[in-house]
Amino acid sequence: MKTQILDGKAIALKTEAELFQRVANIKDVHSGKIPMLATILVGGDPASATYVRMKQNACKRIGMDSIAVEMPEDTTTEELLEKIQSLNSDPSCQGILLQHPVPSQIDERSCFDSIDPTKDVDGVTCLGFGRISMGERAYGSATPQGIMRLLSAYEIDIEGKHAVIVGRSPILGKPMAMMMLNKNATVTICHSRTKDLPEILKKADIVVGAVGKPEFIKAKWIKDRAVVIDAGYHPGGIGDIELKPLYGVASAITPVPGGVGPMTINTLIFQAVDSAERRIEQEE
Repeated sequence: MKTQILDGKAIALKTEAELFQRVANIKDVHSGKIPMLATILVGGDPASATYVRMKQNACKRIGMDSIAVEMPEDTTTEELLEKIQSLNSDPSCQGILLQHPVPSQIDERSCFDSIDPTKDVDGVTCLGFGRISMGERAYGSATPQGIMRLLSAYEIDIEGKHAVIVGRSPILGKPMAMMMLNKNATVTICHSRTKDLPEILKKADIVVGAVGKPEFIKAKWIKDRAVVIDAGYHPGGIGDIELKPLYGVASAITPVPGGVGPMTINTLIFQAVDSAERRIEQEE
């Protein structure tokens, strides 16, 4: 059997071309206004800094502005909240990204939830999660929303399928489950206290690896013709799922790298452009 490769990089590149035209249209229609995304990086974690640069570069490719807000490692919750509030009230800023994780002394959840929901283009607020869960309009958490966009691009059927999500983080596993549920999948969420994980996975039509451990999910646990979505990335270019033995077995696979990762960044930018279109139009 030939396994379909769900090429997130290709879909992201195609979408960037469309976003470039949308940004150009904003500039033409609204007197040269340029949409802007604010990225907040607290501390000097190299991986976080790399992710922020990648997001800023994606903005540049579509003609969108970005401002980098860099705050020291010893930043307090109050200082970060103050910065977020200033961006909330800045009419030139249409989207806000607070890079996860922040240093341990900061109340990350409080800071996430202080972001104006209309500027929450990374989909990190509790309000946004609640709206997504209830099937209402909101910006979805970027990685699971990117996965849903990727599945849609390849016309992968979700309705009636058994989707098993391995991981329950508030910005990946939990919103992923809600998004699948909204598409009429039967959803099982697995986590560190789950018993008989291999047996549960053997019944899954769709597997989403979001556990944060390299190749934790073994190929032998996954049934033939399953759709395999690997949301992990670890040194050496491996994900959360043992993927190599699944080529020729799974019906579809997201490669690592090149699958979910590009769609995460692309979804952030996609939602930022949407926010810009809405906010600029309302302000004029």
